[in-house]
Amino acid sequence: MAYWQWGDATAAHTIVCVHGLTRQGRDFDVLAQALVAASAQPLRVVCPDVAGRGMSDWLTDPQGYGIPTYASDMLALLAALAPQRLDWVGTSMGGLIGLAVCAHAKSVGVEVRRLVLNDVGPVLQWQSLLRIGTYLGKNMHYPDLEHAAAALRLIAHSFGPHSDAQWLELSRHMVKPDPAGGVRLHYDPSIALVFQSVTQESASQGEAALWALYDSLTAQTMLVRGADSDLLSPDTALQMTQRGPCARLVEIAGVGHAPTLVAPDQVDLLRAFLLEP
Repeated sequence: MAYWQWGDATAAHTIVCVHGLTRQGRDFDVLAQALVAASAQPLRVVCPDVAGRGMSDWLTDPQGYGIPTYASDMLALLAALAPQRLDWVGTSMGGLIGLAVCAHAKSVGVEVRRLVLNDVGPVLQWQSLLRIGTYLGKNMHYPDLEHAAAALRLIAHSFGPHSDAQWLELSRHMVKPDPAGGVRLHYDPSIALVFQSVTQESASQGEAALWALYDSLTAQTMLVRGADSDLLSPDTALQMTQRGPCARLVEIAGVGHAPTLVAPDQVDLLRAFLLEP
């Protein structure tokens, strides 16, 4: 598993940022640099590429593409990093991984102090999962970065408004050269196999386990929700403010699933939460 590191590698304070289903660790370039620049104390920000994405290896058995594998990988990473103070930022899938990591972090000698769940909770709206399934693992090849960026912008319009320059940077690390010419999306298309095996019934059955993980949280928790999100419903978000860690809820107007955390107001929001004493 590859990861990207910003700031001071010897810092006592580490913030781990984990991306969504089809994304990769460079999504957090803007946030990571802003956090390092604003911190009064030495800070390390670590942004992994989850297995099957970015610079990380693809799994030989695609059935391994799931939260248990990802959480195990992250615990191994934390054991190697050995941070004295640990915070976690998880966008969508990265938030679900964070729930599992929080539950087992003490097994590797660490504890998550502050947790940011970016547009995700224990209940995932089925219609949103169906929407994601319409593009996952498909249309992987493009003539060049610009064509890929344009196609990704259509798929990810719910990410909210971005300048052309911002979107190009968000797309740049989503592709790699294709030996046959042009570029291809960076992730293993086999991640779609496990995702497509999920049924509405199995998703509903998993909610109880996710609520149990959420209710067991001891970390101070901020829940960021795109106001137009189709994955995290207002009702689920409200419940998350009333049980477990009683998350601090902030909604981002004009954004669906999921905020990219590159807009200045979104960066400021996380900077205040993660770096306050």
